[in-house]
Amino acid sequence: MPPVIREYVPLAPLTTFELGGPARFFCQAATSQDVVWALRWARDENLPVFVLGGGSNLVVGDAGFPGLVLQLIARGLEFRSQGDHVVLEAQAAEPWDDLVAAAVARDLAGIECLSGIPGTAGATPIQNVGAYGQEVADTLHALRVLDRRSLEVRALPTAECGFSYRNSVFKREPGQAIVLSVCFALRPGAQPVLAYRELANALAGHARPSLSEVRETVLDLRRKKSLVYDARDPNRRSAGSFFTNPIVSADQAAAVSAQAVDEKLVQAPEEVPQYPLPDGRVKLAAGWLVERAGVKRGLRMGPVGVSGAHALALVHHGGGSTADLIRLAVHVRDTVAARFGITLQPEPVFLGVTWPPRIFSAQGSWVESISR
Repeated sequence: MPPVIREYVPLAPLTTFELGGPARFFCQAATSQDVVWALRWARDENLPVFVLGGGSNLVVGDAGFPGLVLQLIARGLEFRSQGDHVVLEAQAAEPWDDLVAAAVARDLAGIECLSGIPGTAGATPIQNVGAYGQEVADTLHALRVLDRRSLEVRALPTAECGFSYRNSVFKREPGQAIVLSVCFALRPGAQPVLAYRELANALAGHARPSLSEVRETVLDLRRKKSLVYDARDPNRRSAGSFFTNPIVSADQAAAVSAQAVDEKLVQAPEEVPQYPLPDGRVKLAAGWLVERAGVKRGLRMGPVGVSGAHALALVHHGGGSTADLIRLAVHVRDTVAARFGITLQPEPVFLGVTWPPRIFSAQGSWVESISR
C-alpha cells in the first residue's frame, strides 16, 4: 500500500522555531519503496520536494511550501564489528542524541562531543554537523542514499560527500540524493580527543575522562547556553547557532584583531578568538563578533530576539512570524558587517523563504537588506 499524501499540513509544529506556514502536500515514508513512490507522485504532479528531518535547523516561510514535504520515519540502530572499529548504522529518522548515547554506553569513541545536538541521524551529514572539536565527517564511514534522478538506492562513500565546514554535497546540491541511513566507524575503548578549549578546560580535573564524562560535560555546557531542549526554557524555540563561524584570510583576521585592540575591545590581538586552518585561512568566532559589534544577549525585537544564554542563537518567543525572525537575523548580520566588515552566513536551511542578500547603496555604504 502506498503512503498517504496529506494536504495543507502545518509545518511550524515540526520545527524547533515553531514558525512557518503549511506544506501543500505532506507524506511520511517508512521504507525506501515509500520514498520512491512519493518522488514519482511528485514528479507526475510537477511538484518540488523537500525532505524534512527533525526540523531543528530549518526556517520555513510564512506562506509555507507549495510542493511535497517528505518526512522519513524509519528508525533503528545496528552495531557491527569491522576490524579494529565498530560500525554503527542508523536509519535516517533515528534521533541523533539517541545514537550518541547508544555509542557512549558501549564505550565507542568518535561522536561523544556531538551530544545534545537535536535532529535526526540522516540530517547530520547534510551540514556536516559539528561541535566541541568533533564533526560528522571525522567518523562517517558510508551512507545509503536514494538517487533522486534514477530513483535507485546505492552506497555512497564519504569521499563523494564533499565535506567542508558545515557543508556537504547534499547541502550544495539538495536535489541529488536522499540519505536513508548513515554508518559511523567508532573506536572501542579509545580515549576521547579533547581538541576544544572550552571542553578541555571543563574537564581539566579529570586525568583520563571517560566517554560518559565527556558526554555529560558537553550536555552541561550546552544546557548553560540553552542548547539542550527544555520545555521550560524561554530560549527553547531556536535552531541553535543561527550563523556559522566565518572563515577569512589571515590578513582579514589580523585586521579584525588590530581593530579590536584599537577600539579597546581587547588588550592584545591574541585575545580575539581565532583558529588557524591548514590552508592558511582563519576561522573567527561568530558569537564574539556579534557581541563585540554591540548585539547583546537578550535583545528583543517584538516576538523574537537573541537568546539570553548564547549570542548566536536567535529565539522565537511566541506569537511571531518568520518575517520577524528574518528581520532580526538581517539586523544581526548587518550590524556585524558594519562594525567589522565581515558578513556572517546563516546556518539553517530556508524553505519557502529566501535569505536576503546585503545591498550596497549608490553612496558606497551598506544599507539594511529589508525594511524594518
